Amino acid sequence: MIELPPKPRAVSDNRRPRWVHRLAQEAGLFLAATMLGIAVILYCVVFLIAQRHLPGGFELTSTVNSTLPLVLAAVAQTLVVLTRGIDLSVGGVIDLTNGLAAITLDGSAWGHAGQPGTGSIGTMILGSLLVLAVGGVCGLINGLLVTLGRLQPILVTLATLSIFQGIAIRVLPQPGGAVPQGYTNLLANPNWPTSVLWLVALAVMWWMFRRTRFGVGVYAIGNDAAGAAAIGVPVASVRILAYVLGGVCSGAAGLFLAATATAGDATAGNTYTLTSIVAAVLGGVSLFGGRGSGIGAIFGAFVSSMIVNILFFAHIDPLYQSFYEGVFLIAAVVLVGGIGHLLRRRY
Repeated sequence: MIELPPKPRAVSDNRRPRWVHRLAQEAGLFLAATMLGIAVILYCVVFLIAQRHLPGGFELTSTVNSTLPLVLAAVAQTLVVLTRGIDLSVGGVIDLTNGLAAITLDGSAWGHAGQPGTGSIGTMILGSLLVLAVGGVCGLINGLLVTLGRLQPILVTLATLSIFQGIAIRVLPQPGGAVPQGYTNLLANPNWPTSVLWLVALAVMWWMFRRTRFGVGVYAIGNDAAGAAAIGVPVASVRILAYVLGGVCSGAAGLFLAATATAGDATAGNTYTLTSIVAAVLGGVSLFGGRGSGIGAIFGAFVSSMIVNILFFAHIDPLYQSFYEGVFLIAAVVLVGGIGHLLRRRY
């Protein structure tokens, strides 16, 4: 009788499944999406109790319209934070570009404006390009001072915040100006969800950015600038370009803010400096650079907006809304950071 050799022992495979690896790498993004889902459900419940019906298309459109400036500001912040920097001038750039939008889109800055709130297509295109270009120049100034001047990002952008705010007051000394109704309908139509299309377009652009050489370079610099330089990444130019692109996104936030309000205010962007950082962190973007996603920052912006809406419809005293908003945001940031760290450590 021939004796068969024993079956070989199964070699333990310590390799983790692909989905586990993906979860560990994008823990912040998944947590932000989960938090947004919870916030939306809670908002619907509070809205139903307060209004006796569920939120409909108008409420959805209004929420997206009012959140889009914060979404763009959060993406602008994310681009800089990924390079292990920070941009405290986001609010100042929004102030400046918001004021510029209010006086250029209807042609008043060019000396040929018609009725208030009207403007030709050419005037609106020219005004939009000017606003975006100004945002890019603001980002370029920050990038040059940080990269070539070798100054700390927090000090540079804190100084330029004050400079941009001062220029914004000079451009629009008091709230006013006018945004053409057609421009508002294109960017933030209150009766049709055009803003959702812009939101989808922004998400697609981020997906494309992640797959470009520039996008790979941004993440490489945030993880290890010396190592990125060793493999041929042009660290200086990539970092400067990240600040420029962040400035363009902040300029776009100023445009959307003007389109939503149909006018300009040189102080309307002040709150976006801190809220853009909060939205980025809620979206899983690491302040140490090299980890995070613009998609997560978009989710984080909507989580922050939902918290404000929940407090409003819960009839919280406006004097205490900032307190509760801060408490919820701190709890959310700690939760995102803690769970994300645990997942990455365990898997």
